[in-house]
Amino acid sequence: MGYVVTEVELSNPREPSRRPVVVNARADTGSVMLCVPDDVAQQLDVELESMRDVEVADGRRASVPYVGPVRVRFENRTCFVGALVMGTEVLLGAVPMEDMDLVVNPKLGTVTVNPASPDTPRYRA
Repeated sequence: MGYVVTEVELSNPREPSRRPVVVNARADTGSVMLCVPDDVAQQLDVELESMRDVEVADGRRASVPYVGPVRVRFENRTCFVGALVMGTEVLLGAVPMEDMDLVVNPKLGTVTVNPASPDTPRYRA
């Protein structure tokens, strides 16, 4: 089974005149947060909020910048999240995927809006 990659649009809601950045993001259900490489964070011109301690899949630990806010768009869905600045690719973690009510199908290699709620995200409260 390979990786599931999907196209998302990232933007800085505090800088509406700045063009959004369209990227291929790895849908990573094992990651919690949105992660962006430094060059994407610079393109978005998002503010540093703090440094955050992270542990990556191989057990290494690091302190990385936490920036935001970032507006994430996928099809007819949008969310606002902070992002960890790390790595060489955009990782779409569980928080933004849950916020937008997205479904990952590893067998088909796709990300879709939840077919049970096609018009708007549905949440459990």
